[in-house]
Amino acid sequence: MMRRYLEKIGKSSEEFVDAAGRMAIMLSQAVMYAFTPPIKLRSIFKQMEFVGVQSLFVVVLTGLFTGMVLALQSYNALKRFGAESLVGPTVALSMARELGPVLAGLMVTGRAGSAMATELGTMRVTEQIDALVTMAVNPVKYLVVPRILAGIFMFPLLTIVTDFVGVVGGYLVGVKLLGINPGVYIGRTIDYVQVGDIFNGLTKSVMFGLITTLVASYNGFYTTGGAEGVGRAATSSVVTGSVLILVSDYIISSFMS
Repeated sequence: MMRRYLEKIGKSSEEFVDAAGRMAIMLSQAVMYAFTPPIKLRSIFKQMEFVGVQSLFVVVLTGLFTGMVLALQSYNALKRFGAESLVGPTVALSMARELGPVLAGLMVTGRAGSAMATELGTMRVTEQIDALVTMAVNPVKYLVVPRILAGIFMFPLLTIVTDFVGVVGGYLVGVKLLGINPGVYIGRTIDYVQVGDIFNGLTKSVMFGLITTLVASYNGFYTTGGAEGVGRAATSSVVTGSVLILVSDYIISSFMS
């Protein structure tokens, strides 16, 4: 009984180390090939459109209602201390430093990350990736690099959209619904929110974009087991990507605080 338990732990540890090593190799190759000509701008722009433009609706919807709920809840809390005028800064700081990049990262991971893993997984099980190798086309440069670059470029832009929409949602609830003076709301927000707060959130979003696209590309690239394996790859990319976003969020926040 104990032996089987230890063997299971050892096998899981071996698989984890193997996966981490292959992912690190894929990242190092992607960094090298990203600066190696020819650079496929069309493929990069196509992935940027997929990751960024097609995620706008879900990001806007998430940011708007998050800002509205945050304003409502913070008003109820701050009202007890007579500090209703701080609702604006509370919403803006929360969105810029934390909720904006994290929520945008999680939403795009669920939408684009799963799709990337599914697409690459399907190419793997149908031997399209092997065909690229046969034609002397490097699959990492052709398939992985555009996705990683798209994630790094588009996640900060999506975070900015999420922050802005969240602040607008907070303003609508705070001023129009709860009756906070609009001049006080905007003035306090400008006084308390600094450029560094926005920069912190954008730094996180760059890391989240790298994590999402790398994890999705890895799971899709090394898919095995046919159609069932493609489903596992999509699920694993979402779960692993989301967990790594939350873990890295804490690590980055601890260094920036």
